[in-house]
Amino acid sequence: MALSISAVVLLAIVVFLLVKKSGLKGMHAVVCMLLGFYLASSSIAPTISKLTSNVAGMIGNIKF
Repeated sequence: MALSISAVVLLAIVVFLLVKKSGLKGMHAVVCMLLGFYLASSSIAPTISKLTSNVAGMIGNIKF
């Protein structure tokens, strides 16, 4: 659950910065959010969840 909250916060910050600095229109951000909601309720949602978990696990295993 902490991963989901962290990902949501990170993505919200990215969208905020894109709106403020890169000229992303607010309506475009709303459309992207709606796409996310529809993807979350689709049949591809478990695959996306597994993919993000695997990527986060790979990033977590990187030794510096």
